[in-house]
Amino acid sequence: MKPIFKLQNRKLIVIFGLFIIAELGIEIGFTFVSARTGFYFVLQFSILMATLFILFLIERSMNRTKQELTKNKQKLQNIFDTLDVAIWSHELSSDTLLITQGIEKLYGYSLEQFYEDKSLWKKVVVPEDMHIIEEREKKLSIGEPITSTYRIVRPDEEHRWILDRGIPIFDAKGNFVDFTSVLFDITHRKESEERYRSLVESLPDMIAVISRGKIDYINPAGFKLVGSSSAAQLIGQPVKAYLPAHVLEQIENEREEKKTFEFMLNRLDGKRIDVEMSAMPILYGGRSAHQVVVRDITQRKKAERTIQFMAYHDSLTELPNRYRFKQHLSRILNSEGDRTVAVMFLDLDRFKIINDTKGHTVGDQLLQKVSQRLQNTVGDEGMVSRQGGDEFIICMEDISKEKAAEVAQRLLDVFTSPIAIDNQEYFVTPSIGIGIYPEDGTDEETLIKHADTAMYLAKERGKNNFQFYSPELLDVSSRKMELEGGLRKALDNQEMILHYQPQVELETGKLVGVEALIRWLHPQNGLIPPAQFIPLAEETGLIVPLGKWVLRQACEQNKAWQDAGFPAIPISVNISVRQMDDEHFLGSVTEALEKTGLAPRYLDLEITESIMQNIERSTDILSRLKELGVRLSMDDFGTGYSSLSYLKHLPIDSIKIDKSFIDDINHPSNQGLMVKSIVDMGRNLNLALIAEGIEKEEQVSFLKRNSCAIGQGYYFSAPVTAEVMRKFLAEGFVSV
Repeated sequence: MKPIFKLQNRKLIVIFGLFIIAELGIEIGFTFVSARTGFYFVLQFSILMATLFILFLIERSMNRTKQELTKNKQKLQNIFDTLDVAIWSHELSSDTLLITQGIEKLYGYSLEQFYEDKSLWKKVVVPEDMHIIEEREKKLSIGEPITSTYRIVRPDEEHRWILDRGIPIFDAKGNFVDFTSVLFDITHRKESEERYRSLVESLPDMIAVISRGKIDYINPAGFKLVGSSSAAQLIGQPVKAYLPAHVLEQIENEREEKKTFEFMLNRLDGKRIDVEMSAMPILYGGRSAHQVVVRDITQRKKAERTIQFMAYHDSLTELPNRYRFKQHLSRILNSEGDRTVAVMFLDLDRFKIINDTKGHTVGDQLLQKVSQRLQNTVGDEGMVSRQGGDEFIICMEDISKEKAAEVAQRLLDVFTSPIAIDNQEYFVTPSIGIGIYPEDGTDEETLIKHADTAMYLAKERGKNNFQFYSPELLDVSSRKMELEGGLRKALDNQEMILHYQPQVELETGKLVGVEALIRWLHPQNGLIPPAQFIPLAEETGLIVPLGKWVLRQACEQNKAWQDAGFPAIPISVNISVRQMDDEHFLGSVTEALEKTGLAPRYLDLEITESIMQNIERSTDILSRLKELGVRLSMDDFGTGYSSLSYLKHLPIDSIKIDKSFIDDINHPSNQGLMVKSIVDMGRNLNLALIAEGIEKEEQVSFLKRNSCAIGQGYYFSAPVTAEVMRKFLAEGFVSV
């Protein structure tokens, strides 16, 4: 507006001046040529025309300038409207106020309201920001330009952020005569900044800005991560106190790309933690800087170390595991030079009994103490590893066969003393098999296999001893393969027969039941005991057709005895887990009963504790068997997976105490404590009790004193043929 007003005033002055000049020219001409009237007239006319022509040119030039000014003003106004900008100019000497239209958009008030109330701009400032205005006025009064940021309240009660750049103007005498302020609406920018700040300050990771080797900004998670109580404690501090020198050097040298590091960060309390940091170059405050994001990965690193450890170590004993052992053995065997290596395969005798009767907690503690004894005994002479369960492997290099035997004997000796757990003593002994490199194998698999084979020889020779591998042991494997081949043909060739062992009432000797036991009458090898072929049948799956045959034969024989007039007593048949897993098992039981005509109550199916491995399926099958009316017994109780919490819910009628516990009756260390415990438990669960493997009179006396009513074993009779069993049935008693 001001340039246009000034242009119009200047135009009037020029016109007035031209008329004065023209008039003076006429007067001068009149003075010199007054006598020549005609010439005077021409001169006067010429000057007037020239003046008018000049006026025309001036008018046209001024109009063009005015149009350009108006056009530029409109352009400027359009820019201001687009940018949410307003200009406030106040000439203090004349109290003249000039405000651009944009102020209406910024403040929400009309232009007239600001002209009417020149302090309106201050009245709408948020009270909490008035101290900013006061500080601003002080700065302006001493001639300092200032940029302020404050909030205003619009008529619709909406809060807006204003960026106000004020420029004071002083005259030559130092008087404050003019003031111009450029106003910007920065609400969107401030809200974006606040959202970003809120996000950054609420993040669980450290966000920091560093430049020139110092900390310029750090969020709350950041100062807490380094152990500080506030950001102010860290701002401006050298970052080298927290970052390793090589990390800081790489950050400072990188100006374009994002970098990621993992390192140990130094905390103020002296602790060091694992962190992951990414650094990105940015501009901060107009200068080059780096924004870093730091995450505490201490727990992740700990988990990684745990996973790494667990990948190569046993979680229970912390010994090297099978994989780590094979790596170690392979490295030794592949190293240069002639050497001898001994591999010992060690299995704990009687561990399963303790683990299943006393529970896995005791079993785990026992394994931990066993591993400690093994490590202490072997020491630096070799590596002790746990292969799983109660199996351990020991590797010793540069050792003679004699020295290996000496170490093995030390291992046997160290287990002569009991292991104490919860004030109770437990005895375990190892069976050890030894393979020597290179004569017993030149690779890790062969050495371990041969040591394992030797360990089974130690088991067969009474346990609690060590045996070296020998090529003769291959004969055992060959015989196993031979048996497997013959077993597949045995049923078709009718080589299988049943023997029967009586079950008697201990007080009276009365015959109360009979157990059917399979035997293999091999045409060349004679009578083969079940211990040699039943595991093979389990392993090959032949146990299913074999078990079906036994079930049918036993039902048929019991029904024949009853039809012959002998007293009706139940016959027991052993059922394996493999049979129960067969989808046709229930059908085969039903078929055997229906086709033989035997009443279900005279069939007693003996299951093992290994059914606990699939308790839901096993419970369903047992319940359906009970619906048929069949009796159910838990065989070899105490040697498998039984749990009282499951046992009390299984629909069984009786439990059979395993022979290994009966053997312990005469052992001075426990004096039948396990048998007493099993008997008490059975009575509490209202289950009948049958003792297996009775061989001595002392055992019978002990069982009678402790309320176990029924038993079987060689003390009464070995398993006999059906013809011999007829005699027992005829007498009704088994005499000793």
